[in-house]
Amino acid sequence: MTTTLSVRIDSKVLDRLEALAIRSKRSKSFLAAEAIAAYVEAEEWQLAEIHAGVRDLEASRAVSHEQVSKWLRSWGKPDEQSAPQ
Repeated sequence: MTTTLSVRIDSKVLDRLEALAIRSKRSKSFLAAEAIAAYVEAEEWQLAEIHAGVRDLEASRAVSHEQVSKWLRSWGKPDEQSAPQ
């Protein structure tokens, strides 16, 4: 099921969208809907990962910046360290 959504966009973006629609032989509506769906999916994923990270921090499941930096500085050296846990 689909529904209609009205949005305001910059006229230059609209010109680019129209050109893209012509080149891709797709409608502006199709391209806009695809772009919105991709954006929503990416934002949902990113926010879920951020919230998971916050939960890890709250549960003390984290490695300090200092530990990671020390590990990274050891890369490629004879005394290279294992990844911090």
